[in-house]
Amino acid sequence: MKVVVSIKRVVDHNIRVRPKADGSDVDTATLKMSINPFDEHAVEEAVRLKEAGLVSEIVAVTIGNAQHHDVLRHALAMGADRAILIDGDAELSSRATAKLLLAIAKREQPDLFLLGKQAIDADAAETGQMLAALWNVGQGTFASKITLNDNQAVVTREVDGGQETVELALPAVVTADLRLNEPRYLKLPNLMQAKKKPLETLAIADLGVDTSSQLQLVKVEEPPARSPGVKVANVQELIDKLRHDARISL
Repeated sequence: MKVVVSIKRVVDHNIRVRPKADGSDVDTATLKMSINPFDEHAVEEAVRLKEAGLVSEIVAVTIGNAQHHDVLRHALAMGADRAILIDGDAELSSRATAKLLLAIAKREQPDLFLLGKQAIDADAAETGQMLAALWNVGQGTFASKITLNDNQAVVTREVDGGQETVELALPAVVTADLRLNEPRYLKLPNLMQAKKKPLETLAIADLGVDTSSQLQLVKVEEPPARSPGVKVANVQELIDKLRHDARISL
C-alpha cells in the first residue's frame, strides 16, 4: 500500500508574524520556517502505518522553490521513503494546490493521500476536501484516529459532544488533526540518512495544471488592539454592562 503525504513550509508556529509596512502581505523575509504542524502529524501517521506493516511506501510532496528541500528532508528523516518537490514560487490558492496534488495522485496512484487539516498560515482548511472532490474519492477530515482494514480506511474525528467515525473505500483522502498522534523527535542519524533518499523535482508546467486564481490578496493588517478589562463590583453591574456596553441580550 502506498501513501502520499502533502506537506507545506510555513513560518515556525512559535514565531509571531507581522504584516509588511505596506500591508501587501505577511513579512516572512527573516523568519524561521518549518513544516506545517498538522502536516507533521500526517507524516507521523504514515510512518506509524508503515511500521505496523500496513504501508509499503511513503512519498512526501510539497510545492515551492529549492528552499522547501528542508521540509522534505524533515519528512524523509521521519521515515518517508522519497520526496517530490513541485517547483514554483507563486503563492497558490487552495484550489490550485489541490489541482497540483491531484496531478501527483494520478501520477503516483496512492491508496491513501494524507495531509494536515489546515495550514497555520492561510488557515483555510479546504485543500484536502478540494482534492477529494477533484479526485472523486472519499474523504475523512480532521482525523483523530485512522485504521486500515483490507481495502478500507476507518477514520474517527472529534465532534461536538462525542466522536464521529466514517468508513472509506480506498483510495481516499484523509486530513490530520493534532489529536491524531505525537510526532517523533528527529535523530541525527535519521537526518543524515535523509540526505541520501531520493528527492525528485517536477515543474508545474510538466504537470499540465492551470494554477491561475480568481482570488486576490487585498491587504494584511494586525487586529485592532483589545480594550482593557473592567472590574465590576457585583453580578448586576456585570449584567448591565453586557446589556448596554456589549449590547448582548440576556
